[in-house]
Amino acid sequence: MKKIFTATLGTETNTFAPLPTGLRLFEETCLFRKASYGDRKPMFGMPLIVWRERAEKRGWTVIESLCAFAQPAGKTVKKVYEDFRDEILADLRAAQPVDAVLLSLHGAMVAEGYDDAEGDLIKRVREVVGPNVPIGVELDLHGNVGADKLENASFIVLFKEYPHIDVAERAHDVFNVLEAVFDRGAKPVMGWFDCRMVGVFHTTRPPMRGFVDRFTALEGKDGILSVSAIHGFPWADVADMGSKMLVVADGDRAKAMALAEKLGREFFAMRQETQPAYMTLDQAMARCATHNQPRPLVLADCSDNAGGGAASDSTFILKAMLDRGIKDAAIGMFWDPMAVRLAFEVGEGAELDVRLGGKNGPMSGDPLDLRVKVIGLRRDMTTHGFSGSTVPVGDCAAFEVNGVAIVCNSLRAQCKSVDAFTNIGIDPSARKVVVVKSMQHFHAEYAPVASEILYVAVPGAVAPDFLNMPYTKVDRRQWPFVANPHG
Repeated sequence: MKKIFTATLGTETNTFAPLPTGLRLFEETCLFRKASYGDRKPMFGMPLIVWRERAEKRGWTVIESLCAFAQPAGKTVKKVYEDFRDEILADLRAAQPVDAVLLSLHGAMVAEGYDDAEGDLIKRVREVVGPNVPIGVELDLHGNVGADKLENASFIVLFKEYPHIDVAERAHDVFNVLEAVFDRGAKPVMGWFDCRMVGVFHTTRPPMRGFVDRFTALEGKDGILSVSAIHGFPWADVADMGSKMLVVADGDRAKAMALAEKLGREFFAMRQETQPAYMTLDQAMARCATHNQPRPLVLADCSDNAGGGAASDSTFILKAMLDRGIKDAAIGMFWDPMAVRLAFEVGEGAELDVRLGGKNGPMSGDPLDLRVKVIGLRRDMTTHGFSGSTVPVGDCAAFEVNGVAIVCNSLRAQCKSVDAFTNIGIDPSARKVVVVKSMQHFHAEYAPVASEILYVAVPGAVAPDFLNMPYTKVDRRQWPFVANPHG
């Protein structure tokens, strides 16, 4: 009988974001021990659930440690990271000997004093279990993957889809590799290629869609166990930031390296074509003013995406809509606990004056003083996540002002599902214009109801303006800083 040790620890760290990542943010987002999450399955806990179910079907024992994940923000407080790391290591030591370790991480977690916190964790896990115990890792494709991860994990599998609709599927892939190790003596080795590029790569449209399908088709053939495109997380000022290709092969590192380079050069060749077409605020407002389709025009407020570490309280787009008289619109979710509290004080149907948004520095814009009507209230609201997970968004209030519905939440979260509106009584499909504070995760649920989707670049903590970001540690020998870093 095999004994498998599992754990989750991570967050996506935006080193330019003004919000620190402390213990409370983990508690509000995802903090469970010994599989205590019950029905509220967290997204980055889904792999733990998959691995437990798969292992128990085989009669294997599962020792599940910490499941801790924080809504993206700035650097994690040093003590918080070290305490979580040390808890996992203590549980691992107590569980010894184990036959394998499976970790669900993010890949872009930065803590005070640790530019690669998850790499540090994997390295220390390796020190505990020794050189021969398999360590399998699942990462978000927005991870920044460097030496500590690649040299200490036995195999790494990343999400393939953006939006990340495949969390559970990739967990199955991790377990499949582990089964190959135990059942037929597979010896996973990793090869990688540094694409030397920085960008955003939506897998919902060509050429990225076809590329993902092509490299996925290589898995399970000719000794190739797994293939992953590492998109990287550009809002992290760390040395490992950038895009790579990663191949896991059975025993043949040369083959893995060769295939990673072949695919990596193909990935690099499509760098220009893969980048989203961002609109300016003026361009987006002009389209809103002329939109007359039966289905809504959906605007992605990319720069204020809580899922990338932004505060989710910027007012740039809302102010423009109000100034230009855009009506029959909805926007969400604004992180404004005080506005939510005031709404609950006066009750649904009441009117009140609120100072909305703009509370977290220049990236949030100016606060807006508005006379609003409370049109919806909901305690302890959750929204859909990927792979059947749930996302807590706290107490929520919906306001109406000059034909614009505004959803506010008390727990900062990305607006990636339609029920961010419908759960509080607003039907986004019936609105002329819908603004979501999200970069791309919204696409899975909003594309079916939208007439058109616009990606809008305004100021913010996740503004897609890489050439002007104040990097100090990032290697600038990458595109777009250099036209062709491969020569």
